[in-house]
Amino acid sequence: MLVWIITLVIFLSVFLPQMFKIMREYERGVVFRLGKFQATKGPGLIVLIPFIDKVERVDLRVLTINVDKQEVITKDNVTVNVDAITFFRVVDAERAVIQVERYIAATSMIAQTTLRSVLGQFELDELLAERDKINKQIQDIIDKQTDPWGIKVVSVEVRDVILPETMKRAMARQAESERDRRAKIINAQGEFEAAAKLVEAGKMIENTPTALQLRFLQTMGEISEENSTFTFLPIPLDFFESFSKKDKTDKE
Repeated sequence: MLVWIITLVIFLSVFLPQMFKIMREYERGVVFRLGKFQATKGPGLIVLIPFIDKVERVDLRVLTINVDKQEVITKDNVTVNVDAITFFRVVDAERAVIQVERYIAATSMIAQTTLRSVLGQFELDELLAERDKINKQIQDIIDKQTDPWGIKVVSVEVRDVILPETMKRAMARQAESERDRRAKIINAQGEFEAAAKLVEAGKMIENTPTALQLRFLQTMGEISEENSTFTFLPIPLDFFESFSKKDKTDKE
């Protein structure tokens, strides 16, 4: 009796794990019978024929791949180091198992090569400013290549763009020169507007001489308020002309 019990326990411990598999909600089981594709099962409990059926588990959740730093030469011959993150998920478990070996590794390799080839088509300024456009282009290319494998690329994000130190210093000098240029333009524009206003004021005073006298009196009031110890005495220019005429008469 003991021998039968031991035999039964051994039988159950060997055959039960081969007969029953439990698939989680986010898992699918690709079943092969004698090496030939049978069906895609799950989630829940699935029943297999021991030693005849083999099952491959496939995770349907969104997976992430860290694309290691790649040395990229941009279109304007600047060498940069760039890394990215790829988000993808399996939409067809059968093709992911049958059409490609190790679909995660294959997707990672495609992401690396696509990252280098796409970034090489952009200049450095575009790489820094048009990140969304580049991400979308990389995503479309990877998604097109992995579609026969039953894989959908959700998004691609270029994370870090590491520039050489010489390029950083050159960009800093360029930014400083640009700020100086803008400051000079703003200053020149202010001088131009001030000159235009002075010309307009001169024409107004020319047409209305009393305006000059009023401005003259206003200036005298401002000086007397600021410096009470000084006396400001205006002298008309005609006063000096009379002396110059007298000197000419004496010489003659």
